[in-house]
Amino acid sequence: MKFSTLKKFFFFTLIITAAALLSGCSGAPAGQSEPGGDSAELVIISPHWEGIRIEFNRAFKQWYAAQGKGDVEITWLDQGGTSDDVRFIRSGFSRNPETIDVDILYGGGIDPYIEFAKEGLLVPFKLPDDVVSKLPKSVGGIPVYDEQYRWYGASLAGFGILYNKKLLDMYGLDAPAAWIDLAKPGFRGLVGSSDPRHSGSMHMMYEIILQAYGWDEGWRILLGMGANVRNFPKSSTQTGKDLQTGEIAAGLSIDTYAFSAIEEVGAKRLGFILPQQATVITPDPIAILKGAPNIEVAQDFIRFSLSPEGQKIWMYRKGEAGGPVEFSLNKMSVLPELYETDFRAVSNITVNPFEYRKGFSYDFAKGAERWTLLNDMVGALIIDVHDDLAAAAEKFAGDGEKLAAAFAPPVSEDQAMKLTRESWSDEVERNRVINKWLDYARKNYRAK
Repeated sequence: MKFSTLKKFFFFTLIITAAALLSGCSGAPAGQSEPGGDSAELVIISPHWEGIRIEFNRAFKQWYAAQGKGDVEITWLDQGGTSDDVRFIRSGFSRNPETIDVDILYGGGIDPYIEFAKEGLLVPFKLPDDVVSKLPKSVGGIPVYDEQYRWYGASLAGFGILYNKKLLDMYGLDAPAAWIDLAKPGFRGLVGSSDPRHSGSMHMMYEIILQAYGWDEGWRILLGMGANVRNFPKSSTQTGKDLQTGEIAAGLSIDTYAFSAIEEVGAKRLGFILPQQATVITPDPIAILKGAPNIEVAQDFIRFSLSPEGQKIWMYRKGEAGGPVEFSLNKMSVLPELYETDFRAVSNITVNPFEYRKGFSYDFAKGAERWTLLNDMVGALIIDVHDDLAAAAEKFAGDGEKLAAAFAPPVSEDQAMKLTRESWSDEVERNRVINKWLDYARKNYRAK
């Protein structure tokens, strides 16, 4: 054998040996691992707070190992709030339409999932029939899971008002019973609301108010309430903290934060209400993103999340058998079976969502469609001109006619929907309209 031929022989032998060694590293499918092998991986983007990440990390790792699949490591991407996650996902797919190297979107409310499903950014995954049959198709008329199985409600969320009882007594204020109460002059500087441009739960409450009261009256409430807001932090957890420390007297809050705050300081100090006839209970979904690199692990995570074991992590009080260990997550389960026993004995949840009566029909498709436009309107009419808005509320407090004129929205609902369908994807036109709204707001608020 010639020397050059001999070199080629050894070279190809080396390649074949290396390939065999590499292929023998794991006999498990992509995204999984054999016991004793390398850890499987899962990448989740989520606005969920740290307690949720810690509890689901622990519980899913235990469940995954119990299935005989070895270890799994979860990476949680924290971009801020829901709107920040939405921007991250859209930006990523604009650069690479096939994948953004993220497996799961978890939490943030139903609206982004409706839009992402329409845009083809979610991967259908049908759970086994015996699992799907345990899920209600809807709650209060809102679907709990997508008909094409592109997303599932992993928990349920209620939206209401958290309030500080002692501070209300000190200011001589009645406990709020409706959204409109937060727009009353007595609450000036005492209302808490995070920035709905970053918080999906806060955005949902602004949308609920618009749909519950109608466009024009809804905006008058939003603007009156906005004038009373102390500030607009990005984090939706800040309202609960400010209520506990007495910085504010009442605030918009998702139920999970409200129940957690009450658990921490007691029901003698804090109260929480779901405004009668003017709020909804909605699914907080989970979905697999297009091009998920660890698709089988992602499917396993959804199986776990919708199982009784996963649902108890959401609903049970910390320390209860089968519940979370370090943090009570205080979110309502999507499984009706968990409400068949005395759930209040093991949970801080006080509401059975399947018995709650809503007072209006929430149009989730409309809410999803105008998500970005509503954020922009809130920014232009409330947050970016907050000082002028608060001054106008004070100035016109005794003149209902002038207050109504100052707080009239710059566009009708039909005009707003036309803008979101025809103009809002055009950044130049979008910015032109936003600047027009800013000028409109300043002129109205500074009127004599």
